[in-house]
Amino acid sequence: MKALSIAASGMLAQQHRTEVVANNLANMQTTGYQKRRTEFNDLLYKHNPRRPSASSSPGEKVPGGVHLGLGVKVASVYRVNQQGTLKQTSNQFDLAIQGEGFFQVQLPNGEVAFTRDGTFQTSEAGQLVTPDGFPVQPGIIIPPNATNVTISATGTVQAKIAGADVPVNVGNIQLALFPNPGGLDPVGSNMFLATERSGAAAPANPGIDGAGSVLQGFVENSNVNAIEEIAALIRAEKAYSMNSKVLSTADQMMAVRR
Repeated sequence: MKALSIAASGMLAQQHRTEVVANNLANMQTTGYQKRRTEFNDLLYKHNPRRPSASSSPGEKVPGGVHLGLGVKVASVYRVNQQGTLKQTSNQFDLAIQGEGFFQVQLPNGEVAFTRDGTFQTSEAGQLVTPDGFPVQPGIIIPPNATNVTISATGTVQAKIAGADVPVNVGNIQLALFPNPGGLDPVGSNMFLATERSGAAAPANPGIDGAGSVLQGFVENSNVNAIEEIAALIRAEKAYSMNSKVLSTADQMMAVRR
């Protein structure tokens, strides 16, 4: 009896779906987090042939054979590349991307990672870094005697120096664009690495060549909708319960046969 394995595959699939929903809900308040969605595929079908039978109409035959499905499997967990709402803050180094693109960050091993989380700050040396201390690329150094820093929508960073009338240009924020952002590899801490699926990063100035603009004093909220996630959780629970019922029924049928 295949019902046991079919129902078990359904229960495992819904368990995985529940874990994805739980992760989305856990990251509702994570800056720049993009929700995940689970996709399923049906498994191979078993063909049970039988001889065609005669139809009630003269000269016609009823096709024989039965195609029996063997369950379900998790096909993929993909990231929904939809921008979250923007929240205004009082930090002059908080940045949000309005549109496409990722900030570039250098990791301790020399690799360049990519993120939508723009909660930046300055290090002791005045360098613009992430909360974990990873420098933003290209490197930007804020002068120690700067009284105010402004970052334009096109990424130009200017610092007002004490005693000077004209702000000083200290660098430019650059964004990275990808042919397939969904192919980026998540490595934690709101960071992604480029892969063959995502394609190579194409650096671009904000507001140019399809790149989004930069907003100073804003951060991007996660795009998780609590109501949608709770509804998905209920659907997963219902599907799990029905598969559990099939498992129990199949076991009872096998007991009767024995």
